[in-house]
Amino acid sequence: MPKVLISDKLSPAAVDIFKARGIDVDFKPGLDKDELLATIGNYDGLAIRSATKVTEEVIAQAGSLKVVGRAGIGVDNVDIQAASGRGIVVMNTPFGNSITTAEHAIAMMLAMARDLPAANESTQAGKWEKSRFMGVEVTGKTLGLIGCGNIGSIVADRAQGLKMRVIAYDPFLTEERANDLGVEKVELEQMFPRADFITLHTPLTDHTKNIISADAISKMRKGARLINCARGGLVDEHALRAALDNGHLAGAAIDVFEEEPATDNVLFGSDKLIATPHLGAATMEAQEKVALQVAEQMADYLLTGAVTNAVNMPSISADEAPCLKPMAELANKLGLFVGQLTDSAIKEVTIEYEGDVADMNTKVLTSSVLAGMLKPVLSDVNMVSAPIYATRRGVKVSEVTRAQQGVFESYIRVQMVTEAQTRSVAGTIYSNGEMRLIQVKNIPIDAAIAPHMLYLTNADKPGLIGDLGTLLGKEKVNIATFHLGRDEAGGKAICLLEVDGAISEDVLEKVAALPLVTQAKSLSF
Repeated sequence: MPKVLISDKLSPAAVDIFKARGIDVDFKPGLDKDELLATIGNYDGLAIRSATKVTEEVIAQAGSLKVVGRAGIGVDNVDIQAASGRGIVVMNTPFGNSITTAEHAIAMMLAMARDLPAANESTQAGKWEKSRFMGVEVTGKTLGLIGCGNIGSIVADRAQGLKMRVIAYDPFLTEERANDLGVEKVELEQMFPRADFITLHTPLTDHTKNIISADAISKMRKGARLINCARGGLVDEHALRAALDNGHLAGAAIDVFEEEPATDNVLFGSDKLIATPHLGAATMEAQEKVALQVAEQMADYLLTGAVTNAVNMPSISADEAPCLKPMAELANKLGLFVGQLTDSAIKEVTIEYEGDVADMNTKVLTSSVLAGMLKPVLSDVNMVSAPIYATRRGVKVSEVTRAQQGVFESYIRVQMVTEAQTRSVAGTIYSNGEMRLIQVKNIPIDAAIAPHMLYLTNADKPGLIGDLGTLLGKEKVNIATFHLGRDEAGGKAICLLEVDGAISEDVLEKVAALPLVTQAKSLSF
């Protein structure tokens, strides 16, 4: 009989589900690190919220652990890489907290607009400082959304109900989707001087870390107010405190912090700050939803092998797994390839399946492509949530299936149309199980998909290889493999290099500045 540990405070409904399905369950919220390390080896499943930290050290002691289920969307408290290396499935519940988090952002905005926390404290202290608390209306004001996905779109809807104008920055938001939502799509540089309130609804990635920096704050309208109910680390907390102290910003409402629990923070003590202890998902309705979802998902996996809402592997039934899983991994990497090459909103994606793969479950494969494609900007995306995210962003997704026509028994080709350009890549799996890229931008190539790669578009003229090799050698970047392709002699060309480690932005800029290079991108798989 499988055995599950619930180490955080989940609804009792989760315990009931495990028991009803014949799974032995221990409900032990509040375990400290040493207690968790001592006991985790006895369990097949671990159900958590945000308090338990599933570190590499914990995973190393989890000899029997098969699945970690996070009741909520964020998995920042789980070492995904370590879990994957041990074959542990990590699941989340992507949409159970959406309404609750959106409502919290609206509540924080209204509380900040009318200075309700300070007014409450003053009044209950026996003071009657009516003239001290002069607020502002939200009606007619402009709300700026940074991130207009699932939660952001709900905030937009609620704000429009309050008669606010809504502008949104989201690289994956198309004009068509923006029109459907009734929001104006803008760039960050346009948003900052226009918005009276700015609210964050984007995951924490390398691209979004400190997206609200000192420079960004300086461009905001004087007297603007900031709300963050998304992720700690999106806001430079020192820069925010400075802006509150010097009066550039009129207020900030913060639910998430760079380090949590936030018992001591540079923002604390400001009379212009409203702070809550990561309450975005803290409603009875939301906790009930995510508890039920995570228990059902974990029970399905432990009893039948079915994988749902996994963040580190495809959702594949037990019967399909042997042949579908390698193709799903290829599809994901092809999506990740094109996703890393775009900085503009995606309008259309066409996935072509030719040969044996056309007879497989292409819905799973398409979901895997979309998950890879969206991964650079949505760190929490998985195969289940990716199609929903794509639909909500107005991305048109098409599949084409056909019998074998060329030399490959099976291959997958992904073509992505953005507001700025079209990208395409094709790949296959050789008989030895190796994944290979066979076409990029309609140019034939034969290259392995490596953890770290450098992608170039360049003019097909002599000198590129020498210049590139000299530069990378000088920068101590070791080249493992080197692949070239072109459409015709002297025409458009591409170059793919496998390198031993991630390429820094500084080196990438130097590569892009080489005379024959038109574009340079660092890719990670």
